[in-house]
Amino acid sequence: MKEEIIISGFGGQGVLSMGKILAYAGIMEGKEVSWMPAYGPEQRGGTANVTVILSDKPIASPILNRYDTAIVLNQPSLEKFEPLVKPGGCLIYDSYSILTKPTRTDINAYCIDAMVEAARMQNAKVFNMLILGGLLKVRPIASVDDVVKGLYKALPERHHKLIPMNEAAIRRGMELITPSC
Repeated sequence: MKEEIIISGFGGQGVLSMGKILAYAGIMEGKEVSWMPAYGPEQRGGTANVTVILSDKPIASPILNRYDTAIVLNQPSLEKFEPLVKPGGCLIYDSYSILTKPTRTDINAYCIDAMVEAARMQNAKVFNMLILGGLLKVRPIASVDDVVKGLYKALPERHHKLIPMNEAAIRRGMELITPSC
């Protein structure tokens, strides 16, 4: 098993955190892991993306030019990374943030109403966990239990009280994801 993932969006959407949590989940499962963030000089509002590789075998390089899965959280990310998804791969997007839907027919596209659900839950901070839950539903690359263990590693101890809420958001995201809307 080897899964090569790009997660991309604006700073402040939890892109890097989502990648870090996935990486920790992979470590919890004894997988080889690569986590490589890339972001602009702006902390919030600038572009951010992270490449995560989870594998049963050693990873030769963290640098990729094609992906098994792309999670895109804004239109510029869709335009940049949709062409880089391998045929038969997976593209996941938030329905609120994408104006022009994916067009490729040789990949599996899924949308999730994460922004709308986070607003309904009155907590914008669970946006990325809703997306992560959607990913785990369509690409079960890690168990929810190991992702929760990853949350304990990724979040500072003062935020551990928020982990049950994050786990609930992951499970809700698993319910919300649908084939491209």
